[in-house]
Amino acid sequence: MGLFDKLRGEFIDIIEWTDDSRDIMVWRFERHNNEIKNGAKLTVRESQTAVFVNEGQIADVFPPGMYTLTTQNLPILSTLQGWAHGFNSPFKAEVYFVNTRRFTDLKWGTPNPIMMRDQDFGLVRVRAFGTYSMKVADAGLFLKEVVGTNWEFTTDDISEQCRSFLISGFADALGTAKIPVLDLVGKYGEMGAALTEGINPKFAEHGLQLINLTIENVTVPPEVEQAIDKRSSMGAIGNLGAYMQYQAAESMTENPGGMGAMGGQMAAGMAMGQQMMGQMQAGSAPPVQATAPVPPPVPTVAIHVAVDGAAQGPFDAAALRGLASSGKLTGETLVWQAGMANWQAAKEVPALAPFLASVPPPMPGA
Repeated sequence: MGLFDKLRGEFIDIIEWTDDSRDIMVWRFERHNNEIKNGAKLTVRESQTAVFVNEGQIADVFPPGMYTLTTQNLPILSTLQGWAHGFNSPFKAEVYFVNTRRFTDLKWGTPNPIMMRDQDFGLVRVRAFGTYSMKVADAGLFLKEVVGTNWEFTTDDISEQCRSFLISGFADALGTAKIPVLDLVGKYGEMGAALTEGINPKFAEHGLQLINLTIENVTVPPEVEQAIDKRSSMGAIGNLGAYMQYQAAESMTENPGGMGAMGGQMAAGMAMGQQMMGQMQAGSAPPVQATAPVPPPVPTVAIHVAVDGAAQGPFDAAALRGLASSGKLTGETLVWQAGMANWQAAKEVPALAPFLASVPPPMPGA
């Protein structure tokens, strides 16, 4: 043995772990042949726990602090090693550092839709997404039940198991709570707190603690979203009869000339809508024969026609049809009606299209 090796053998070992990562949960201290000298210094920082393992069996556990390893502070290891009068350096043991800080912003979500019975939409498939936080609550139990002999253990190594717990708990809560889909948005916080409390026993069996489960979003299939949108639209419309009357009035205002047939259809539609509204408001009451409301008068056609360079009229529908048949009203004839800024060709006025279309084309050879 050289002088340097002899001096190095007199040095006191320092056992510590400085963690600069964000996902390592357990790290095993690397030492040649796992040999630790008498009087070695053990440094356990805040949010850490050091666990000594002897031949696969968990021995002494050290919370945060600085320790000089002796028989007095290694009672379990001393018993396992048979140190009745202290121990001679070196001794063999594995030292695991367990990170006890909170691991945050871990993701969870339902890979497949969850079926639930909704009072509004019947059977509905829903998906949920969110985040959760956890920490190691029992270092020894976590090592024994989860980590095993891995020299390094990260959150990725247990995330799938944690997500399984969360999804199972969410599905059970969704089925027992019987909250309508439309009311789920206002229950995210309440459901998250209840799930945290309900799922924690599963985490505790593995030495872990679920601290905060957050539900960020619950989604439904597109067809259910469309039904919700339709229901929202109906709620915004309010009185269906008044809405249909408004739509009819808007249509007549935009096209005031010659809309007799459409006006009659709209009047009939308004009458039907009012009848349907009356039936829905009556509920289970027997139907009452009500007098149908009188439809609004059909707008009459009143159009001036330029005949032989002079303005004539106004003409109604029958007169316009006669002018068209006699050839005095053609597509190029200038016409005017209330609401028009200038005289226009008859073919540019939609109200005159039925009359112009009823005129037969000229005979061949004429």
